[in-house]
Amino acid sequence: MSIKDEFATRNFSIYGQWLGILSLILCFALGIANFFNLGHFLLIIFAIICLVSSFVILFLEVPLLLRICPTSSTFDAAIRKVSTNYARAGAYGVMSLVQFLSIIITPSSLVAAAVVLLLTAICYALAGLKGQAFVGSKTLGGQGVAQMII
Repeated sequence: MSIKDEFATRNFSIYGQWLGILSLILCFALGIANFFNLGHFLLIIFAIICLVSSFVILFLEVPLLLRICPTSSTFDAAIRKVSTNYARAGAYGVMSLVQFLSIIITPSSLVAAAVVLLLTAICYALAGLKGQAFVGSKTLGGQGVAQMII
């Protein structure tokens, strides 16, 4: 199944997963960019949280990495708990809220990450509300790819 075919299914969990990859890229880039902001010490803390969020999203959205990378069983269990659409919507909603709270210190580019994280949470919430089962993208290491490696 190609990316075009996946988007044609109109499953919001697929949209959420691809927006999650966009969130990953933005969180990583903006976390590093704001890490070097010497004007506001507290903004550096939000940048570190954004950077950590990008690695959590990486393991959340690319399930193949849980099999390849040596991680602790506690971390694996925590990531596997976030397997439903509602749980993912909640996780992305919390990450978005944390980045929106960075506005309290000073407006920064972390707001862009917060907006995309919020859009991702909305996609997963819509998938849950519409009763759509979570479908992992095969391009990102969904069910078929993980079985081919084993």
